[in-house]
Amino acid sequence: MDHFVDFITNPFLLAGIFGWCVAQVVKTIIYAIINRTFDIGRLFGDGGMPSGHSATVTATALMVGLVQGFGTVEFAISFILATVVCHDATGVRRETEKQTYLINELVQAFSELSEDKLPEVKLKQFVGHTPIQVIAGILVGVVTASVMYLLMF
Repeated sequence: MDHFVDFITNPFLLAGIFGWCVAQVVKTIIYAIINRTFDIGRLFGDGGMPSGHSATVTATALMVGLVQGFGTVEFAISFILATVVCHDATGVRRETEKQTYLINELVQAFSELSEDKLPEVKLKQFVGHTPIQVIAGILVGVVTASVMYLLMF
């Protein structure tokens, strides 16, 4: 039972989860305002503003730094991990999103031109992030970890 309590009260884990939750709720609200429709899938989906991945890893890394110290190996590892995740969101994942959009357009065009219907498989287009979306996610992570640190310690 002690392990379970340790798990659910781990400030580093909670910071990351809380950062992700805040980013996903904000992302869903922004999507609803821009598109004038509520999509529950945005609460759990990738891509969009702000980056939930960036918020998660930033909140975790900052909490590690605040609690363990910014000169520790734990902070160094979490900082490098956060940097890789944020870079990946605007690099590989962003390019994947662009390619997915084009593939979906090509499949639709071929389907309209062809007598034979192509399978109606639409690839998920929300995958990556623009640099602004990643920066917004980082800011969400900084704010959520800072608030949690002030409340917990």
